[in-house]
Amino acid sequence: MSVLERVPKSARLPGFLRLDGRARRQRLVDSTWLSSERARALEQAGGGLNEADADAMSENVIGLHALPLTVALNFRVDGVDRVVPMSVEEPGIVAAASGAARLVREGGGFASEAAAPVLTCRVQLLEVADVASARARLLAAAPALLAEADALIPSMVARGGGARELEVRLVGDGLVVHVHVDVRDAMGANTVNTVAEGLAPSLEALTGGRAGLRLLTNLADRLKVTVRCRVPVAALATADFPDGGLVARRVVEAQRFAESDVYRAVTHNKGVMNGVDAVLLAFGNDWRAVEAGAHAYACRGGASAPLTRWRCDGEALSGELTLPLATSMVGGAARNHAGVRLALELARVSSATDLGVLAAAAGLASNLAALRARSTEGINRGHMALYARRVAAEGPAVAARLSTERCYRPERAAQVLAELRGGAPAP
Repeated sequence: MSVLERVPKSARLPGFLRLDGRARRQRLVDSTWLSSERARALEQAGGGLNEADADAMSENVIGLHALPLTVALNFRVDGVDRVVPMSVEEPGIVAAASGAARLVREGGGFASEAAAPVLTCRVQLLEVADVASARARLLAAAPALLAEADALIPSMVARGGGARELEVRLVGDGLVVHVHVDVRDAMGANTVNTVAEGLAPSLEALTGGRAGLRLLTNLADRLKVTVRCRVPVAALATADFPDGGLVARRVVEAQRFAESDVYRAVTHNKGVMNGVDAVLLAFGNDWRAVEAGAHAYACRGGASAPLTRWRCDGEALSGELTLPLATSMVGGAARNHAGVRLALELARVSSATDLGVLAAAAGLASNLAALRARSTEGINRGHMALYARRVAAEGPAVAARLSTERCYRPERAAQVLAELRGGAPAP
């Protein structure tokens, strides 16, 4: 039986944070999330990427620039336990997502809906003499144009993808043709750009116009992912805020603030993307494209609005996140980067759509954690407690002292360390 066929025990791994790297890897092996071979590969420098592979991925390569590969725990998505690989330099993001996922488990976990993996390419048509009649000719020729598009991408068609729909829009003084293409598990940019460039001559002939820009759009609004959760109010209580109902109401207050104020909405959505981007980076995906699409989608009403929706019915806090999320699990980094292949195995990713769901769940979890913290003790308390681990790498006693004092400056860490080592008392 291969490691991918073994059923992991649980995404709940208490005490994981307190282990060192070797012990964490062994814990994942023991829990059947990770094979022994993959665990040994993680010990190698470069995180699964050597300079030769890096040179194949990019240009002017002079070395490797690593980021931590982490796992967010406690996730249950569509009834299945998952660990979620993240690559990010900020420890608060991983801790926040894991903590919020544990709260969401109390309500049954995350549930998802995902559209087919359809990306859109566009051909701009300029100098069209009669846009109305040109549009009619394009729509009448749609079946033939879609067949021509499929002929341009035979390998994608062989994998079950291909051109699905043709749309014609009036933009400015010209026309823009959208071709919606199912790209299966690929990122799809090269595929849809091939369609746009290949169809341009036929579109010019049908309209008498001139093709301008011919390429994809990163507003992948045909490829939306929605995740939902329901957290019992009792689970939201903290030591300082024992009334979980109060915490839930404050989370909703923060949500409504984002709904009414563009400045808050932008920061609110940045909290969502903290989780989404960290997942995409771990899987070698184009997080920049997803960022661009997500923020454009948030502005579809004319100004930035929150990507999430939180409401409370008195018994539970319900959350929902919808955003366009184009992901990939084949080609590119998945082919050249051993660390990306490891992440795919660790997370039991079955398709690009599945990866998008995991990223969205991490985004909703990150947003919940941020709203809960900001609505209660404030964001700095948790952030600074984790920061103490950085400035006090010499030992947990220093970190504990800094956390108690709520003072996290590196110079203070040095003073406390000197005291603990028997030097002069720290002032």
